[in-house]
Amino acid sequence: MINFRFLTILFLFISASISLNAAEEVINGIAAVVNGDVVTFSQVRELMAAQEKSAAEIYHGAELENKVKEMRQLAIQDLIDRSLILQEFKKKEFTIPAYMIDDTVQRIIRTDFGGDRAAFVRTLQAQGYTMVRFRDVQKDKMVVQAMRQSKVSDNIIVSPLKIRDYYNKNIAAYTTPAQAKLRMIVLHEGRASGDAPPDASLSKKEMAQEIHDKLAGGAEFDRLAQMYSDDSTKDAGGDWGWIERKTLNDDLAKVAFSLKTGEISPVIPLDNAYYILMVESTKPAVTKPLSQVQGEIVQNLIQQEKIKAQERWLKTLRDQAYIKIL
Repeated sequence: MINFRFLTILFLFISASISLNAAEEVINGIAAVVNGDVVTFSQVRELMAAQEKSAAEIYHGAELENKVKEMRQLAIQDLIDRSLILQEFKKKEFTIPAYMIDDTVQRIIRTDFGGDRAAFVRTLQAQGYTMVRFRDVQKDKMVVQAMRQSKVSDNIIVSPLKIRDYYNKNIAAYTTPAQAKLRMIVLHEGRASGDAPPDASLSKKEMAQEIHDKLAGGAEFDRLAQMYSDDSTKDAGGDWGWIERKTLNDDLAKVAFSLKTGEISPVIPLDNAYYILMVESTKPAVTKPLSQVQGEIVQNLIQQEKIKAQERWLKTLRDQAYIKIL
């Protein structure tokens, strides 16, 4: 058994010599101690490389730094849990037959490399993996999955009351929102409108009202949109297609979803622009009945119970272990 006091002193010595950022660049710097094993920063980077890349495409600056820090903390906890599970597997003296690892490797070669073993080996080498290391990684994954699965029951019974309660709390997930097939004409202040000749005597507000009067007199909405609208949909006659309420600004949505089929809105002034809406058709909100989604709900609830059971088991392992996050 490793001497935990020695490990702690060793880490403090390293920390005193280099900054935290520099420490994280050390290939095998210690991120955590789990009983007699260590979690290294290289393992953390390996686990979250793809996640960090995705985060860098979404976040920037301080927000990115905070996101990466949060992701690293989660990755360290995940690696701690993996280490505890692998230790428990060894403690129980379980084994994974070699043929199961062979089958897994062969399946990866077939599905990801079209059966080309040479291409598979080249990819391993490019990523700095040996075949032995890759097999060990696959074995650990199998162990973790098998151990987690062994801690959940296959006979979980979900009561009708829980099913109904889940349905009521998540009814939005089973509801298709109301939709409207919308056309729109938009006139922006300070911008030439559409393809129509400018009329210097008319303000945009007056022009919008004139267009509205023409529509009320029977003019074709799509034609006037093509002529006057500043919206990106003007070439399509102001056609926005089928939209949900959340597609529009709250003020516009309130008007659009109050219109009847074929009805034209009044001129709507909003943020230095004037809007005229027409609804061509509507679809009411539709909620799937409980009977239609009950099977899906049962599976979701069973999965939740399995996760809770696994978490209770992991908490027991954590409580009984020496864990030091450095």
